[in-house]
Amino acid sequence: MDEYRNRDPETASARSRTAAPDPAQPLPLAPGMEAAPQGYGPLIAPMSDMQRPLRQQVFECVRAAGAISRAQIAKDVCISPASVTTLAADLIEAGFLTEVAIPREAQDGGRGRPPVALGVRADAFAVCGIKLSDHEHGAVILDFAGRELARLCAPSAGSQSLADTLSTLEHLVAAAADRAGLTPGALAGVGVGLPGLVDAEAGRVPWSPLLSGENVALAAAAEARLGLPVSLDNDANLVALAELWFGVGRRAADFAVVTVEQGVGMGLVLNHRLYRGARGLGMELGHVKVQLDGALCRCGQRGCLEAYIADYALAREASAALGRIGEPELSTPQLLDALHERAMAGDAAARSIFNRAGRYLALGLANVVNLFDPEIVILAGERMRYKRLYAEDTLADMSRLVLATGRPAPRIEVHSWGDQLWAYGAAALALAAVTERHLGAAREEVA
Repeated sequence: MDEYRNRDPETASARSRTAAPDPAQPLPLAPGMEAAPQGYGPLIAPMSDMQRPLRQQVFECVRAAGAISRAQIAKDVCISPASVTTLAADLIEAGFLTEVAIPREAQDGGRGRPPVALGVRADAFAVCGIKLSDHEHGAVILDFAGRELARLCAPSAGSQSLADTLSTLEHLVAAAADRAGLTPGALAGVGVGLPGLVDAEAGRVPWSPLLSGENVALAAAAEARLGLPVSLDNDANLVALAELWFGVGRRAADFAVVTVEQGVGMGLVLNHRLYRGARGLGMELGHVKVQLDGALCRCGQRGCLEAYIADYALAREASAALGRIGEPELSTPQLLDALHERAMAGDAAARSIFNRAGRYLALGLANVVNLFDPEIVILAGERMRYKRLYAEDTLADMSRLVLATGRPAPRIEVHSWGDQLWAYGAAALALAAVTERHLGAAREEVA
């Protein structure tokens, strides 16, 4: 750019009056020059997630191991021991790593100095993870080593205005920090997850059942209110992050998480990285169409998967099945608990509701397997308490709908961490943002 700024204005003006070159014709070459090749293949930006700084790679290696020797880091990262020594010294001086003693093996006799390893300095940062829900909010405080310092749950007021949502976030952050013995200002960042369509990169919420407005710039508004960096994402992505950072997904390169509660969500990890799509709004499994002109979904369209298996879908049929028409209204959780009890006791009408929902769930899971071929499919969310929803019939239906390749279907795991699962994912989002700010592009996230 400076080359163009420093040109003589008169020369530039004279040049602008000449005819523009024809883009279809190559420009003449200077004497002795050869034509440059046109090139092909992907154009990868410098220092993208494919080329992370060595400093960051060393930190991630230590973070993943918990405690690890310099010699083992050199092997794992494929760099020289001298490079590890230099980079580790830099990270220790910066306050990100610390030296820790690890116990000697029994065969060593316990003599001599204990071996020294590297670990993440736990008190370097603390973050808050928050899951907003329409029935109960969850919050957790984690230190930089991923250890829990505090957790809490709070009742939800359901759909709120932006102003009320900011007040809710402020209260949750303050209460969680106080329980951890910290002030909110001592936190390095806040991660927030909520259901709906969320543009994580822009920090905007095009639509959520918890916000009364549309296309809300929630992250920027929350940062202004809290005075802290705020990272935002769809709640299903947070479950995938929680599994990637703290659960069974740590050792799986490719896995999918399907959440079933107020809505139906999906998080997808490919090659150890969270996949969001080109616009950051992908993996909306709940809004995949399974019936043209079918049941009305809360998104306003018809025939979405979640319109057949989410809370509100089951509740629509539960009152009639339980014979409660005209009786005092129950909350959705109470209604569904009663429905499940009747189904487990053998009630035919209640069973038919769960069986129908299970068949649609099997259809959705089969589509996930056929599209992405994940190693594991993890089912999570409040509805995973209902065994009738993922009974053997459901998994058998999924197997029949998956393409016959002669190989076994992916492993299905059912996890029910409760609201803290989502909050842990939000905290992982905040930890990733802190790492990115201080060490470079976060490995676990792909735009």
